[in-house]
Amino acid sequence: MVESVVRNLGIAVALFSLTLAPSASAQDLPGKGIVVQPISDGDNGSSYFRYLIVQRGLEALGYTVEEQQEANYPTVHLAVANGDSDYTPVHWQPLHNAFFENAGGEKVMSRVGTLTPNMKQGYLIDKRAAETYGISNIGQLSDPKLAAVFDSDGDGKANLVGCNPGWGCERIIENHMTAYKLSDTIHHDQGEYVALVADMLERYKKGQSILYYTWSPFWLSSVLKPGTDVIWLNVPFSASPDDPNANTEAADGTNTGFALSTIRVVANNKFLDENPAARKFFEVATIPLADSEAEENIIQNGESSPEDIERHASEWIQANRTTFDGWVSEALKAAQP
Repeated sequence: MVESVVRNLGIAVALFSLTLAPSASAQDLPGKGIVVQPISDGDNGSSYFRYLIVQRGLEALGYTVEEQQEANYPTVHLAVANGDSDYTPVHWQPLHNAFFENAGGEKVMSRVGTLTPNMKQGYLIDKRAAETYGISNIGQLSDPKLAAVFDSDGDGKANLVGCNPGWGCERIIENHMTAYKLSDTIHHDQGEYVALVADMLERYKKGQSILYYTWSPFWLSSVLKPGTDVIWLNVPFSASPDDPNANTEAADGTNTGFALSTIRVVANNKFLDENPAARKFFEVATIPLADSEAEENIIQNGESSPEDIERHASEWIQANRTTFDGWVSEALKAAQP
């Protein structure tokens, strides 16, 4: 019992030491005495990993960070806009543009920094079907015979494992179904995404063809490897529910139908004005896409508990100590009069 308490205390001290900025004493920290309320999406994957790194940065500046509130993305943005939460590190731009604008936009909150760039999204099918039927574009599934290849419930339509209501991607998928004339041949399956994926993986193991939406980084890409097990589909043309002039074509000429998204911090304007150190940390903190992908793979391989991910965040900070301390130093300078 005593040994356990001592061990846990040692871990706590070690984690705390990871967050203290080397260039300032606790008495000098700009966040001392300030309580910060974050909000997130409740995801326990790489989203939580990135969230923790941002939290540790604020703690290194002296802020007391409350336990995160959790909500769906529209509510997340409303909470920040209304000041019920101070910031969120889970805003995907441009995927969440509508949520941002509908909650009040730049008048009440700001997008700050580039937490992780180049998040890819789109539709994939199993490589066997792609090669057997020559499918490379989702627009081809307007043909009922091709769509029926991906029918898993016997109604003759392709079953697309789609996007949870409230994520933002569901709006784009529904727009695509109309724009590409796919509503009569594809059924957009919605519900609990992870459960739908689990069922899809079982069907894939039995040799059945699959059609699904996903994003990267996400652990699914380590189970169904693009280029080996599955392929990304192109779309006939760019189509956005919000911007008629949107261009989702990538530099290499491929077009998944979704613009590359950048994960950014969104924070309440009043909070940013009153906390220049926090603003600066949000501006300079950047977590490479490859590191998020690596975290997804570690989680998928069994280290998936909140405690595991908290340890991963501490290990990432330690491995990137010079970079992390540089962010904190810049934030400390921003707080100086």
